[in-house]
Amino acid sequence: MIAATITIQDQNLSGKVLHELFLKFRTNHISAAELIAERVRQEVAAYNNRAADVLLRHSLVIPTDRGDIVIRETHGKKGTHPQPVDVEKQIAVALKAFEQNAFFILADNRQLETLDDMVCLHDGLVVNFIKLTPLVGG
Repeated sequence: MIAATITIQDQNLSGKVLHELFLKFRTNHISAAELIAERVRQEVAAYNNRAADVLLRHSLVIPTDRGDIVIRETHGKKGTHPQPVDVEKQIAVALKAFEQNAFFILADNRQLETLDDMVCLHDGLVVNFIKLTPLVGG
């Protein structure tokens, strides 16, 4: 299997890149759901390890003190980390937010419209997450 490293960019509606992160995959194709899930897994791991405050300010999902999460707007605040976060819960909320149009995803300038839409992975692929509105879920 060929590994591909892709670039994830968070953008605002005017197209300004606000944050970048890199994900590595050992497959040629993934669904939009798998893409979202892997992004959330990496963000939750960083949150739980308290290793990357900068990443936390730009994460797709951020836990609140009540244990639910917020689909983050483009500018976040640093916070405390009261307890480890349940990655599966965060993934479920992010997938639901995608389905409710809280953000949309462009891969190779093609909008992913459903969680089942497939993405062909290759080195140099840029995937844009454009966040539309903050949502509280959980």
